[in-house]
Amino acid sequence: MSETAAARKSEAKRRSKFLVIVDDTEEVRVAVRYATRRARNLRCGVVMLRVIEPVDFQQWAGVAEIMREEAHDAAEALLQKLAEQVNQESGIMPELMIREGMAREEILKLIEEEPDIRMLVLAAAPNAEAPGPLVTAFAQMAGTLKFPITLIPGHLSDEQIDRLT
Repeated sequence: MSETAAARKSEAKRRSKFLVIVDDTEEVRVAVRYATRRARNLRCGVVMLRVIEPVDFQQWAGVAEIMREEAHDAAEALLQKLAEQVNQESGIMPELMIREGMAREEILKLIEEEPDIRMLVLAAAPNAEAPGPLVTAFAQMAGTLKFPITLIPGHLSDEQIDRLT
């Protein structure tokens, strides 16, 4: 491989990003750690997305706006907390995104808008009958996406995740 081709390949890898969907579940910690460790090892980036689903209070517009602002503040605080952990553990500063809408649709929009996203990392709910709504939805769509989905068991310890990466 020529020096120029190697440089292009290295630059493409550096621009590649792992997408993690941040929610209020316990297993999100597992998805974030896995994505961060893989990104560090592959010299890629991490995008953490929090989707705020709409609240239906049409007759109480003021209440709906307050709830929306509170949800946005909570999302920002959670993303900042996770980003700090990611940076301390790996030296990576993840991109943080907050979107409003239905989770599945907003994730698909982001995937279309961000060509550098190369993998979606999700953690399955441990000890549950179903792995979670996003895992179920994206597993059904896996054949139509332009990159792989990595599904991590949500009960893994930090040590188990580190051995996988």
